[in-house]
Amino acid sequence: MLEVRRLKLLAEFARRGSIAATAAALDYTASAVSQQLAALEREAGVPLLDRTARSAELTDAGRRLAARAEEILGLVEVAEAELSAQAGAPMGRIAVTAFPTAAVAFAPALAHGLAEYPGLTFVLRQTRLGNGVNQVRGGEVDIALVDDWTGSLPDQAPASLEVFRLRRDPLVLVVPAGHELSDPERPVDLRRLRDEPWMAAPPGEPSRQAVDRLLADVGGTGPVPWEFEGLHTILSLVERGLGITAVPALALAAENRGLAVRRIPGCTLAREVYAVTRAASVRRPAVAVTLRTLYAAARHATPALPDT
Repeated sequence: MLEVRRLKLLAEFARRGSIAATAAALDYTASAVSQQLAALEREAGVPLLDRTARSAELTDAGRRLAARAEEILGLVEVAEAELSAQAGAPMGRIAVTAFPTAAVAFAPALAHGLAEYPGLTFVLRQTRLGNGVNQVRGGEVDIALVDDWTGSLPDQAPASLEVFRLRRDPLVLVVPAGHELSDPERPVDLRRLRDEPWMAAPPGEPSRQAVDRLLADVGGTGPVPWEFEGLHTILSLVERGLGITAVPALALAAENRGLAVRRIPGCTLAREVYAVTRAASVRRPAVAVTLRTLYAAARHATPALPDT
């Protein structure tokens, strides 16, 4: 009989394309993954991987079994969710991964909202750009908080996943507390800010692309002179009076007393924030209560902004 744990490894290998990537995704050693896949081949009675000295790829039989493995794992998760729903109270371990600003913004609400469930163990991790959906699909985590500047994620997500929209996160202007635009009575005119020292993430980062588009729309002069990894690093430098920036509003969920935040008139640049989970696990009480807590957190995660 085929072992479910090994089927999960095969399905993950089909997604990742290599034993090393599969091992890294599931926190195994490469040798352990190779041994378990070899054991699955013995159980199946046919070669599933075509191995060379440096690589491995699925055989035709391996691809067919990997596709079936996705179906089998989904059915197992449905059965587990049904049993868990019968128990009523949220119990067990729930793992959430989030992009950095969402992790900072939602962590307090999650800790507070889930504290009333003593049978629930909660884990929140930060993830690299674009990894959240794959981690949910591969079963590494139960829920991923992901950001999307295109708004196309719900249409592109695999049918095995459910995508829940949490909020729209607009780009906002951030200046030091002593800047002239810290006065909410002064109108924001980006053309007057073109030659100020702007700070942004490195090229290629979605937030940097948004800043570049913002400045291009008002005739920005040349590249952003200061580039730093991490929006919270950028905000700390703006707080010290070293420059100005534009960031998604969610980045301001942490307390920043030395900053002034302004809406940008006419700016439509924004990202959508989603919670992604496996469709089969939505009925699990632990997943359901975490999603409800995330919805509540998303409504109150950022400070109110002046209208001008």
